[in-house]
Amino acid sequence: MRPAYPFDEAATARAVVDEHGVLVEWSEGARRLLGWAPEEVLARPAATLLADGARVGPPEEHRWSGTLPLRHRDGHAVSVWVLAHRQPADGGSGNWLVVCPLRGDDAPDPDDPLSQARLVQSPCAVAIYDDRLRLHAVNDAMAQVLGAPGERLRGLRLPEIGGRPESDDIEEHMLQVLGTGRGQDVRTYARSGDGGTSAWLARLSPITDADGRVRGVCVAVHDFTDQYRARQRLQLVNEAGARIGTTLDVTRTAQELADVCVPVLADFVSVQLVDPPEPDAELPIGPPQMPVALRRVAHRSITPAEPEALSAVGDSEVYPAASPQAVALLTGQAIVVAKASGDMEKWFAWDPGRVRLIERLGIHSTMSVPIRARGIALGVAVFTRFAQPAGFTADDVLLAEDVTARAAVCIDNARRYSRERETALALQRSLLPRTLPRTAAVEAASRYLPAARSRMGGDWFDVIPLSGMRVALVVGDVLGHGVQASATMGRLRTAVRTLADIDLAPDELLTHLDDVVVRMSEEAGGEGRPGEVGATCLYAVYDPVSRRCSLARAGHPSPVLVPPGGPPQVIDLPAGPPLGLGGLPFEAVDLHLPEGSVLSFYTDGLIEHRERSAEAGRRLLCTALAERTGGLEETCDRVLQTLLPGVGSTDDAALLLARTRGLPGSQVATWDIPADPALVAPIRKQALDQLDAWGLSLVAFTAELVVSELVTNAIRYGTPPIRLRLIHDDTHLICEVSDTSNTAPHLRRAKTWDEGGRGLLLVAQLTQRWGSRHTVDGKTIWAEMSLRDEE
Repeated sequence: MRPAYPFDEAATARAVVDEHGVLVEWSEGARRLLGWAPEEVLARPAATLLADGARVGPPEEHRWSGTLPLRHRDGHAVSVWVLAHRQPADGGSGNWLVVCPLRGDDAPDPDDPLSQARLVQSPCAVAIYDDRLRLHAVNDAMAQVLGAPGERLRGLRLPEIGGRPESDDIEEHMLQVLGTGRGQDVRTYARSGDGGTSAWLARLSPITDADGRVRGVCVAVHDFTDQYRARQRLQLVNEAGARIGTTLDVTRTAQELADVCVPVLADFVSVQLVDPPEPDAELPIGPPQMPVALRRVAHRSITPAEPEALSAVGDSEVYPAASPQAVALLTGQAIVVAKASGDMEKWFAWDPGRVRLIERLGIHSTMSVPIRARGIALGVAVFTRFAQPAGFTADDVLLAEDVTARAAVCIDNARRYSRERETALALQRSLLPRTLPRTAAVEAASRYLPAARSRMGGDWFDVIPLSGMRVALVVGDVLGHGVQASATMGRLRTAVRTLADIDLAPDELLTHLDDVVVRMSEEAGGEGRPGEVGATCLYAVYDPVSRRCSLARAGHPSPVLVPPGGPPQVIDLPAGPPLGLGGLPFEAVDLHLPEGSVLSFYTDGLIEHRERSAEAGRRLLCTALAERTGGLEETCDRVLQTLLPGVGSTDDAALLLARTRGLPGSQVATWDIPADPALVAPIRKQALDQLDAWGLSLVAFTAELVVSELVTNAIRYGTPPIRLRLIHDDTHLICEVSDTSNTAPHLRRAKTWDEGGRGLLLVAQLTQRWGSRHTVDGKTIWAEMSLRDEE
């Protein structure tokens, strides 16, 4: 049970004087000392109690002690030693608490257990309090801590001696020791004279007599300020290691440095990085050229409005060689500028505006610490103090340099990562199609989304026009990340285009592409050692005339089909092995697609996420595709917003949407050709009549020559049956001649007296492009003429 307070308030003369020097409180002990009743002195100037014409002004310190001549009520002067504390108050300077102990002249009894507990010469500060918790005795070390002679303070309570809130807290613990007889340890923290925090450990022990009765409390005080501040510095270093460098973003890392150091180390911190001499140029090793351009990338202040910031984040300033920032970069050492030394105006004379800001805000110390890593001067961190009264100490400089050095490595890592990522992005974008070609077969739209927090990957997509108005749709994903993956992607995209030019079926094309990846893996691993090159791919060919689509995949996610008027559905397509395993077959599937069907091709980065499964992502994709509002571009945006809202993907993602078109039968004409050279002329006539019916008479002359040469070659070198087909849209006219021979034609240089050999050379000169493709029944020779060029 907590005992009642044993305090005798009349044992201390107490008075309170307000900031105007008027008495506002007068205790019973004060009446006993000077004889004045409270109603005789309250609301009157305290100076009227001074005897012999003495004059005392308000002390400049927060604590004062000394002997004063005071006037007794009966008229005689009383010489009194008093202790005064200024009590803090909001909005004003505060009142003064003036105390004086009342005690007799009897000296302490040497046999008293309180006196026996006294250790006068002990280096440990010790004070003895009686059972009324009034000071009985102190040793020399405690008198030095209290800042007054022990005999003068005898009889005062701890709050009357200390005058601080923490004194009341310690006295509360002393009261518990007095009541329970058990010792306690109390830690207390207070503002020190240098503006920092002082830390004390008070060990409270009961003092007992021979009979075991508690007769008082022994207070032993230990100053562990140095250990406390060292622990604070270590804590800041540990916190900096945990909080700085959480991302590979330069701006975020610089902001983390500023956030960690405010308000523990400074009131305002700005981080400024060196601008490279040229855009995208690498910073040189060693100090930069003077004057130096620094761009502010982060700052933090204890004041919300940040009035200390002369420039906004993102702004660049030029600093001359005489500025603290430039000197710090040149020397590689922290530069401390303090107003107390009188050199602040000299350091900042190059910028009068900065000098005026320093005067207006009361800035008294700045510290410029270079940000250096791997021999490169990256920038400067500037620490500023104006609210903390103390300037930067040598320990503060060491701490700032340690924290900044840790941040410098993180900033340099983020800078190098950003450069590599930008290089990979540039390479990726240069290898991906900038625009998708306009074809008569499909309307296409695409999106490529880089990974949010990882390096670049090797996702790609492509739309490749083929002969006969057909189109190839491709999407692929290379194993791994970074520049190497992007370069591999570029090689595979080129290989696919090359294989597409010879009009291979999807399963055959993937077989050849698998061989390419195997060779690339062998090259990457070296002789006798396989590398780690691998990829997945989906290849589809759509024919707008037959409206058939042939698809095959190599370990890639199946596409989603949205038929006109029907729900989205995942195409059941044989998975096939990923590219690079070698020797395994691929299987193609043929589908009939109504005009207006939407094919959705994508990479796994679109549907896979750490917070959901691939199947759940595929369902979200179908939900987004089921909403048919807007065109394909709006659909692409809706898909990304649905599957990767805000944060993006942990892997790069590619999306390709294609809406199929059908070529009307009225734009296609087909003839079966007898194997008789004498019938070439009637065939030319029928072709000309068809062109005239289509309104394409402007290209009739060229088309007639092409038809004549291709049909003649087929009759002469091919195998019946032979078929001629003309196809046109708004931009192109295509002539195709098919036969059942597998012999592919080729250009050759005819000699001067040769009667043949010039047919295909003539076709190549007259058409925009030409070629051949193998079919199930043989081959097809085709030539494409541009209608726009003719117009």
